[in-house]
Amino acid sequence: MAFVTDTESNLSVNKLILGDNLEILKTFPDECIDLIYLDPPFFSNRNYEVIWGDTGEIRSFQDRWAGGRDHYIAWLKERVIEMHRILKPIGSIFLHCDWHANASIRVEILDRVFLTQNFRNEIIWKRAETKKGNFGQNKKSLDHNTDTILFYTKSNRGKFIQPFADYDEKIINRDYKFFEESGRRYRLTPLDGPGGASKGNPFYEFLGVSRYWRYSKEEMQDRYNKGLIIQKTPGTLPMQKKYLDEGKGLPVQSLWDDVQALGPTNKERIGYPTQKPEALLERIIKMASEEGDVVLDPFVGGGTTMAVADRLNRQWIGIDQSPMAVKVTEFRLQKQADLFTAPYVVKFYKYDYDTLRYKDAFEFESWIVQQFGGIGNIRQRSDLGLDGRTGDNSPIQVKRSDNVGRNVIDNFLSAVQRYDKNLFAKNIKSKKPVGYVIAFSFNKGAIEEVARLKNEGNIIVKLIKVDEIVPIAVKPVIDVSINELEKDNKGNRKIEFVASGNSPAGIKFYSWDFEYNVEKKKFKPSVILDKEGKQALSTT
Repeated sequence: MAFVTDTESNLSVNKLILGDNLEILKTFPDECIDLIYLDPPFFSNRNYEVIWGDTGEIRSFQDRWAGGRDHYIAWLKERVIEMHRILKPIGSIFLHCDWHANASIRVEILDRVFLTQNFRNEIIWKRAETKKGNFGQNKKSLDHNTDTILFYTKSNRGKFIQPFADYDEKIINRDYKFFEESGRRYRLTPLDGPGGASKGNPFYEFLGVSRYWRYSKEEMQDRYNKGLIIQKTPGTLPMQKKYLDEGKGLPVQSLWDDVQALGPTNKERIGYPTQKPEALLERIIKMASEEGDVVLDPFVGGGTTMAVADRLNRQWIGIDQSPMAVKVTEFRLQKQADLFTAPYVVKFYKYDYDTLRYKDAFEFESWIVQQFGGIGNIRQRSDLGLDGRTGDNSPIQVKRSDNVGRNVIDNFLSAVQRYDKNLFAKNIKSKKPVGYVIAFSFNKGAIEEVARLKNEGNIIVKLIKVDEIVPIAVKPVIDVSINELEKDNKGNRKIEFVASGNSPAGIKFYSWDFEYNVEKKKFKPSVILDKEGKQALSTT
């Protein structure tokens, strides 16, 4: 893994970055990205959205849901505003969403940020086949089997390359019903020139038929000599051959029902529940970018965008709040790497102390409360010195300083009681924190006062250091044991590998490379996401 310093420009490409995409996007220069695809967490308020379960993802989930639909739209909109700023004038954005909030996202975010005249398509992706559903008496609506992908450009100069889909068997059998001796399929199309003289088509006699033609007389004769033009009977209109293997396919329209979602046994699947198929991203990337263009995915997830962009020779940048998402994506890139793969870096984003410590106070308070998973106080005055609240309404105070002392705790406790006396009493009775104080560090006096309040009055004030909210990664210690199992019915030996790890942050998954080359030191896992740490191999 490559670590880079914070002084490196985020404009450099082929990079995975761990951190809050809003803060990272703010460091990008204007108009530097060609294509943005984002698949943000849907507005479903379901815990199944927490895929990886690490601290960064859980905070993000809690934050965007803390204030309902309006809060979710505000959370997403401020990120889209930054995306608009960094997108080139010829750039495009594709926002993937579902029925829960697609209308609000289009009207309240994209139409306002990108403007309605730059709306290109509402793409409907049929992600699931029709199947037997719940037809009981309690069913109140149709099953949802589609997602929405909203396609906007930054200007009327947006790049667009028409995609084509393969012909299905029905169309092939209907239209391409002729065969050459070699087995090559073709269809017959007219040669007369539509529009006649008004379109500049030449008029002459060919094979006994006089009319306006699509090609010049010389070209018609050349095509005829090559066997590309046939006349079934004398005097009938000559027709030209159009070969199936030379056609581009059917022009893709706004209903995408030819890209299948990943089934449980699909070879692409890595164990990420909402993983999108590579064919979907390949179509989007080819549709709005060319080789060498820069593709950004600010919600990396399972890493499909990065894997496809890399394979299609695009430059790319991926951002995610979850360390596991970044790591899984790194392994996925390593798995498909070859001699021609462009180098890339992985950046576990670290916030510079001086930048945070001395930035605008209100801006820092709002940001750190959000990182903690709370809701910031929109008022800067008459707030009792409180800067936000948690999901259960417990107050948060932020001190942009070191060695916070006892006086801060005293003042905070007084403000908490005035903020909501009933909540204060309820939290004490339930043995829950009455509030949270966030600072860079606390002195002995503050720590002792917090302990005294808890011991003498069952009053819990939680002290949170900034570096606890933005944790530093610690490398785990891994041990692998090998067990020989019973031979199978063909007499083949079966070996089981069992991994066990120890890490302060916990072990979320294991990845395996059974062909690891110690000298080359290139880890290309054949198994990316193993949550149990067990793998079995058969040997002859």
